[in-house]
Amino acid sequence: MAIIQFKGKSQVKNHHVTVEYHDLIPNKELSVTEDVTLNDNNLIIQGDNLKALKALLPTYAGKVDCIYIDPPYNTGNERWVYNDNVNSPMINDWLGKVVDKEDLCRHDKWLCMMMPRLNLLKDLLHEDGVIFISIDYNEEHHLRSLMNEIFGEENYRDSISIRRGVKNVQAQFETIDSLSSGYESILVYTKNPNRRFNKVYEELNDVKDGTWNNHWRGTDRPTMRYELFGIKPETGQWRWGEPRSIEAMENYENLVKEFNEKGLELTLENIDMWYLKYLEDTGEEIDLLRLSANDKPEHYVPPQDKKLCSNLWYDLKPNGQNQLKAIFGEKVFDTPKSTDLIKRLIEFAIMKDDALILDSFAGSGTTGHAVLEYNREEGTNHKFILIEMEGYANELTAERVRRVINGVPNARSRVLKEGLGGSFSYFELGEAIEFDKILSGENLPSYESLARYLFYIATGEEFKPELLNLENNFIGSTSKYDLFLLYQPDLEYLKTTALNMDKAEEIVSYSPNKSRIVFAPMKFLDEEYLDKYRIRFAKLPYEIYSIRD
Repeated sequence: MAIIQFKGKSQVKNHHVTVEYHDLIPNKELSVTEDVTLNDNNLIIQGDNLKALKALLPTYAGKVDCIYIDPPYNTGNERWVYNDNVNSPMINDWLGKVVDKEDLCRHDKWLCMMMPRLNLLKDLLHEDGVIFISIDYNEEHHLRSLMNEIFGEENYRDSISIRRGVKNVQAQFETIDSLSSGYESILVYTKNPNRRFNKVYEELNDVKDGTWNNHWRGTDRPTMRYELFGIKPETGQWRWGEPRSIEAMENYENLVKEFNEKGLELTLENIDMWYLKYLEDTGEEIDLLRLSANDKPEHYVPPQDKKLCSNLWYDLKPNGQNQLKAIFGEKVFDTPKSTDLIKRLIEFAIMKDDALILDSFAGSGTTGHAVLEYNREEGTNHKFILIEMEGYANELTAERVRRVINGVPNARSRVLKEGLGGSFSYFELGEAIEFDKILSGENLPSYESLARYLFYIATGEEFKPELLNLENNFIGSTSKYDLFLLYQPDLEYLKTTALNMDKAEEIVSYSPNKSRIVFAPMKFLDEEYLDKYRIRFAKLPYEIYSIRD
């Protein structure tokens, strides 16, 4: 497999591993729920998406069913800022620098920005998950090479083309340097190359009437040559297998009886009306097969109001700007995507009613809005996680979701006016949890925050805060271990607290059936007693990374 090379790659290739865990601080005032939690809730997170993605790992590693991101396209006009804290003189020289067309390194910087984020997104994605990435011609070729390296070339599944919502200003010039770009792409990757997708359909402007079609075709398959209406083809084949054709013949005979009983004429128009009602009543399609007027088997092709989509989704209008104006009454964001696009991606990728959908370049909040709309329309219970680092995370991203939840009084749409319902918890990115500074008392995290990261580091499994038992210092359990944390965000506690005989006996009494992992600032037990009590001791903060089997 070809490997993409770019300036700075060696510094960022494993940068996602070295990114420090950060605390996620709940903000009840900005949330739309009384129960502000990280687990099992819609989330909006304000902060650098690289740090926020790392902070989500203890709760959501391998749990995200669908990812959609719309990163900077690197046209040179967005003037995005490269700001990852990578320990390299070259990249440090880039930090805080505006990336524009005049910067000859802008493609390298873009790839340096994307690589660690994509690595973390892969860690968060479920084994049967799907990731969609919007992009245009400026970086599509680089992105696909990078995705092939991270996700595997075998997991590239498609490139979807969508209409670009940009006016063509070239008419004013005598000559042009290139054709105006009328499309954008959405790259589709999975973690499992055998992953299947739902069929999606494009609505047709005009309904196509039903018709009858010759049941014989020229493809030569001897196994598909059998007797129908006393006819067995010598060449070619029937279009369906024998059981399906026989059932379709019986269906048509029953239809003829029903029409005769009701005094209906067997016209194509009447059959179309009957078919559509049958489909509405039962939710199932039905095959019909008859002998034509010239004694040839023919099957019924039902009326169509939609057609199966290819990877050209030009039927979707780039109307994200209009949707956003309907909520805020004015233009508040330059390039919002349409909720119709996100809903079709959900329909295409999701095969259950309670999926988790993540957007780490949330922008105006289209993904959250689309998930709520989809739930309302389809009766599903999908959840979203939105991450936005810009200052408008509350005033625009979260505010849009608040308004569509609660209703927009001046909206023309009845549904938008009434509101979609739902809730979300709002979190802000806090300080880094610097494990090596815990004993110094600097920026001490809360008990739950430290427990979350220690549990994940030690086990690689999801932390469940509802299992915490502060009285007994219990933070969670695996099939093999019960885990305990002796800690309080107080320097005096850290200086005087140790795993001693009394505490060990308390832990054993609480956890009689499993081996135990105990995190504590120090211990007053030798290895003989630790073995006796089946305790693996992990000293805070120095031994926390060496505990996982």
